[in-house]
Amino acid sequence: MFVTAVLLWLCVWFIILQFKCRRPKSFPPGPPVLPFLGNLLDFSPGNPLKDFEKFGKAFGDIYSVFIGPKPAVVINGLKAIKEAIVIKGTDFAGRPQDLMVNDVTQRRGVILADYGSSWRDHRRFALMTLRNFGLGKKSMEDRIKEEIQHTMKTLENSIGETLSPQVMFHNASSNIICRVLFGKRYDYEDETIKVIVRCFTENAKLANGPWAVIYDSLPVIRNLPLPFRKAFKNYQICQNIVQKLLDEHKKSRAPGEPRDFLDCYLDELDKRGDGTSFSEEQLIMYSLDLHFAGTDTTSNTLLTGFLYLMNFPHIQERCQQEIDQVLEGKDQPGFEDRHDMPYMQAVIHEVQRVANTVPLSVFHCTTKDTELMGYSLPKGTMIIQNLDSVLKEEGQWKFPHEFNPENFLNERGEFIKPEAFMPFSAGPRMCLGEGLARMELFLIMVTLLRRFKFTWPEDAGEPDFTPVFGVTLTPKPYRMKVQLRAEQ
Repeated sequence: MFVTAVLLWLCVWFIILQFKCRRPKSFPPGPPVLPFLGNLLDFSPGNPLKDFEKFGKAFGDIYSVFIGPKPAVVINGLKAIKEAIVIKGTDFAGRPQDLMVNDVTQRRGVILADYGSSWRDHRRFALMTLRNFGLGKKSMEDRIKEEIQHTMKTLENSIGETLSPQVMFHNASSNIICRVLFGKRYDYEDETIKVIVRCFTENAKLANGPWAVIYDSLPVIRNLPLPFRKAFKNYQICQNIVQKLLDEHKKSRAPGEPRDFLDCYLDELDKRGDGTSFSEEQLIMYSLDLHFAGTDTTSNTLLTGFLYLMNFPHIQERCQQEIDQVLEGKDQPGFEDRHDMPYMQAVIHEVQRVANTVPLSVFHCTTKDTELMGYSLPKGTMIIQNLDSVLKEEGQWKFPHEFNPENFLNERGEFIKPEAFMPFSAGPRMCLGEGLARMELFLIMVTLLRRFKFTWPEDAGEPDFTPVFGVTLTPKPYRMKVQLRAEQ
């Protein structure tokens, strides 16, 4: 009797799972689905981007997959992504709220916040505060230039030698956003910044890795001591660091005279009082959101850029020729100089295109029942933007599958930005740090290329351009050889 009951229960459970893994009516097509596992076995554990490409060829620009028992719609190509994220932006502006990353961040912050009044208020506040602290103005340039001097010293100490640039670029990017958020920077050997960078890097890999998928698919195992618990531990470490900074700010601040983002938020708390979506707990998560977004993507783009420039020396030399010509007689570059450097602009944008640092963007979900290119999508449907499909789309680029700055130059050598260039996504949830990232990339790359020549070490073997997959794509660790250029 007991065995019969167990078998009967298993059959009922199997039928329920089979029913849950059926596609709704008028839903996008996709590969066959297994009960319980969905399409998990259809994806390569290391890098699923090739699998997304394979499904796109089989089912078109819009198709569905099941992550465990949960359906998700993958959108590919400029036409589909533009219709969803731009034209019907508010319909697709939600965020899934039942994933590992939501539990790790305790459903606070701005990046993963669902579409609604709290998200709107915090995004508006962030844009206003960044603008007031100099985004696009001279004061932000000054913060970036000050940090570049520390990077220059690191490189000068390695002249004629090889060094691994991973930590250097992560520290530089982290310090720039630290100045904005917390009003301070950390020495590159400081243990605090090492811990922050390590935690961010590990969590970026965990969040889109197999353990996150298992966590999202099997709620019954979420409290077990499995490898995904590392993400929670890392986030708690970072929370403690920001809490300490916040406590220091509360003691030393002068209300109405903000020094940085933390002070601005505390002033806003004073104005709003209790009973709003603004709180100290929200501020801690909010700061970590902005810190992570301002560190990992920029540093990985810089790492990608110098990897390619070393291995395409003719492109590096042409950049340096343009830099020398435009900056002749100037002590250092300014962000406005980009308008006189079409080739350098093309190279930076091409680096962003091939780096594709957040290839699947941040997952969206529909905020109401809606349609997309003839398919019906119920409210709450998870949406995955395959930005890789746009940044390498045939017909949108002259050279979609190779590193070539000509993708951003017209026949007269003038800089152009094709519509398919969207590494920061688009629409209402577009990355709010785009302006800061663009300024950082230009000032850092131009300053370093003006002063140094970067070459691939003779004993390093063939370069491997295949990135490591995670929330962000990261170049595999490499070394660079640094030489001083002749005084210009």
